[in-house]
Amino acid sequence: MTTPTHSHSSRQTVLLFAGLILVGLIAPFLVYPTLLMKLLCFALFACAFNLMLGFSGLLSFGHAAFFGGSAYITGYLCRDLGATPEIGLLAGTLFGGLLGAVFGLVAIRRAGIYFAMITLGLAQIVYFLALQMGFTGGEDGMQGIPRGQLFGLIDLSDNLAMYYFVLAVFLLGFALIHRTIHSPFGQILKAIRDNEARATSLGYDVARFKLIAFVLSAALTGLAGSTKSLVFQLASLGDVHWHTSGQVVLMTLLGGLGTLLGPVVGAMTIIGLENQLADKVGSWVTVIMGGMFVVCVLAFRRGIVGEIKAMLQGKGR
Repeated sequence: MTTPTHSHSSRQTVLLFAGLILVGLIAPFLVYPTLLMKLLCFALFACAFNLMLGFSGLLSFGHAAFFGGSAYITGYLCRDLGATPEIGLLAGTLFGGLLGAVFGLVAIRRAGIYFAMITLGLAQIVYFLALQMGFTGGEDGMQGIPRGQLFGLIDLSDNLAMYYFVLAVFLLGFALIHRTIHSPFGQILKAIRDNEARATSLGYDVARFKLIAFVLSAALTGLAGSTKSLVFQLASLGDVHWHTSGQVVLMTLLGGLGTLLGPVVGAMTIIGLENQLADKVGSWVTVIMGGMFVVCVLAFRRGIVGEIKAMLQGKGR
């Protein structure tokens, strides 16, 4: 028998995805599709990062390694080996997951700042390899990555077709994250985040659960990076730079840590502001973003979505 709580939750889920699909279908007729595609790629990146930080309590400063590393793998397969875009994305996602497993096995038994610095150190190794290895193009990046034809049928060189493909990829990744969070596995992750010692005393293998969450987050980050490489037909050093790792931390915290839609709102805010301010203030945009981060931490620590939820719950009482 379905309980009222479960029925209400199911209704909310249906409304959430219906709203996302509706907005996604209409958006390219109101906003430049390339900007929307960039936004969707970073929104998926931020959601994947939030799965680890917001729901597992693990702060990584090295997620750009999965984002950029997968972009290079997809670019190499599609440009140099002639792979189709779906094969390139699948390979990039698998690479992100495998690299996440390597990072996780090294770092997962450490906590706090030690865990964060290990991930940063490992990510810098990936950055160095991207700079030195021949196929990556070094400082020039890997250019001319073909979008190709999806399943041999849909020409992704058409911007609108590419947009709807990116939207489908985002919705698939978002649905997987939603399902993970609301599964028994997700509840255990939250328990580990809130009180790791208690979770251990209850018999859970905390290190194994953290590793699985890390690998899943890395794989979805890889999917986001691979998709971005097809959108812009480029994989560059900026994708694996530590600045990209910092940017996704800002998106997640600004939008709302531990909320489902927070990273999406954070990505929209950051990418939108960068697009609007880049031509007007130039490099000062990074100073503005830094100021926003400080204000966010000091004034509304729950982030945009977190504060809105708190206000609505307060009114509900």
